[in-house]
Amino acid sequence: MKKFITTGIALSVSFIFLLVSSCKEASKEDVNQTEDVSQTEALNKWFDVKYEEQLQMSPLGLTAQGRKDQYGKIDDMSKEAEDKQLAWYTESVNELKENFDYDTLNDTDQTSYDLWMYQYETLKEGFAYRDMDYVFDQMRGLHAQLPTYLINFHKVDSLADMNAYISRIQESGRAMNQLVDRAKEQAALGILPPKFAFETVIKQTKSLVDGTPLLNDMNGKIDALMASDNINSEQADDLKEQSQKALSAYFKPAYENLLAWLETEIYNAEATPTGVSRHPNGKDFYNYRLKVFTTTDLTADEIHEIGLSEVARIKQEMLAIKDKVGFEGDLNAFFNFVNTDKQFFFPNTDEGRQAYLDESTKYLDDLTEKLPDYFGILPKAKLEVRRVEAFREQDGAPQHYSAGAPDGSRSGTYYAHLSDMNAMPKTTMEGVAYHEGNPGHHMQISIAQELESVPKFRTQAGFSVYSEGWGLYSETLAKEMGGYQNPYYDFGRLVNEIWRAIRLVVDTGLHSKGWTEAEAIKYFAENSSIAKGAIKAEVQRYMVMPGQATSYKIGMLKIQELRQKAEDELGDKFDIKGFHDTILGSGALPLELLERRVNAWINSQKGIEELKL
Repeated sequence: MKKFITTGIALSVSFIFLLVSSCKEASKEDVNQTEDVSQTEALNKWFDVKYEEQLQMSPLGLTAQGRKDQYGKIDDMSKEAEDKQLAWYTESVNELKENFDYDTLNDTDQTSYDLWMYQYETLKEGFAYRDMDYVFDQMRGLHAQLPTYLINFHKVDSLADMNAYISRIQESGRAMNQLVDRAKEQAALGILPPKFAFETVIKQTKSLVDGTPLLNDMNGKIDALMASDNINSEQADDLKEQSQKALSAYFKPAYENLLAWLETEIYNAEATPTGVSRHPNGKDFYNYRLKVFTTTDLTADEIHEIGLSEVARIKQEMLAIKDKVGFEGDLNAFFNFVNTDKQFFFPNTDEGRQAYLDESTKYLDDLTEKLPDYFGILPKAKLEVRRVEAFREQDGAPQHYSAGAPDGSRSGTYYAHLSDMNAMPKTTMEGVAYHEGNPGHHMQISIAQELESVPKFRTQAGFSVYSEGWGLYSETLAKEMGGYQNPYYDFGRLVNEIWRAIRLVVDTGLHSKGWTEAEAIKYFAENSSIAKGAIKAEVQRYMVMPGQATSYKIGMLKIQELRQKAEDELGDKFDIKGFHDTILGSGALPLELLERRVNAWINSQKGIEELKL
């Protein structure tokens, strides 16, 4: 059995080969193709069956895909459930090995095989560190994610759907208490997030403990059911009473339990921590995280040096724009100017917040019209721009994208934190919109979900280095497509890029070099024009999500490297649409498989041209 070895989580890749042969060879090829089709159908059917079994382990995952299976349930959050999932995965891998001969599979099927095997190996390796990833922090945690999830993902079209919503509120108590128990186990091992994370989670929990955001949503969905004649007024009243009771009996006690633990444990949290290397086994954990988030074997020192080099390069481009607009003074003075001058900010009012959303939408609409000139494959899913819900909004926190449902029943959404407009400069607004929307995450994720030529599990797979690398590449691509007509906004594009280069330096500094939060903030401030509030939020994000921030720049650099290689080897035969379709047309990939796919595309283009001769 051939064993595939890659530097990261494996995923799908499709290869197109142009074979020229004699009639006799063609006849033989027809037979082989028939065999390939038969084997491909069998393998893909197996993957689809197994992926469905995997999905059924996660009711929330099913809902995220727009399905209503197990609609009244919430995932089992216990370690025992994770043990069962790993055992299931182990059994599936054994079955895959027994039923399919890797060496007889075609390239596309081998990649599907590689993906399944590697995801298993990565999951198994990660079990050694499952007590080290914080259960609750200011960026993640079911305490904030669950209300957001139910409000946005749990659609209510019938009485049964509303009963399922109430059931999920009842289930929330069990799930939350399971996670509190796991957080307590972590604390007993000496693994606690920093004090600032406790402070934010306490604030978030207090804003949710009475269940008001959820009750408002539930009542609104009940009213909508009654307005559409799906229920009568008596049923509506009963549902509202059940909703209130479920929140009081299950949701509120669980959040009170969480709050009690947070308010007790915060006194043991470090006020001025370094990164995860301060924890037992923290260095090995960080190395694992770098492997997962970059899909490479780059060391922390190597990533740190790449970051320093990129910061220096981007600064030179910034100086060119500073000189172009006629600013007198050095780069740091220019940073201060774009970071403080009122012309670069919307008012810190509801009108200013709406203006931010409106202008972001306009930039996306204008660029979307140009997509057919640069892409052959276009997404079908719609895109919305929204403000983050009040109960989870944070001053200066980064914008983000939430994927739509694969069947198009839920649009993709670009979310922006707008509680403090002084942390949301106009100069970076355009680039962020392209990153999160089109041609960035919305396009990349939507295309992956809409693929029909690969097993379903590949359409849902995600690799941060691929998706965030594409998002950052998209910011630069948008300039080719006519974006950033305002030079200050083009400077903002470089602010976004140097931001990601700084991440390489700061993330590795925090987690492998012993930097404190203050040292990380200082480096960030000295090398960017990013608002102080945003810098602090960024550094605190890196401290609780080790390694993730390195994926952006590492992924972008690889995509740019592959494009340069394709342009150099194909010359005037290089097709930008073909290149972008190659990058996006097989779903998310680790960098080694992405390179392999691009190399195959380059070779196929060369073969086509030779035939024409």
